[in-house]
Amino acid sequence: MDEEVIAQAKRLAAERGTSVSAMFARLVRAMAAPQKGTSRIGPITRRATGLVTLPAGKTDGEILQEALSDRYGLRR
Repeated sequence: MDEEVIAQAKRLAAERGTSVSAMFARLVRAMAAPQKGTSRIGPITRRATGLVTLPAGKTDGEILQEALSDRYGLRR
């Protein structure tokens, strides 16, 4: 392993009050654990991907707010 990475690992472990071995063990266990909330994309969603282009320069919240305003006839 690269010396710089080893030094970083030692600093991180010291900051967290643990050893590099324990920190690495937790990392491996976390990576090996089944991912919660991950599911396969269904066929309908897969076919729908790319059908809509969202406006550039707007946040998700702004897009949602506009859609709800349009849907319920609210003034902006």
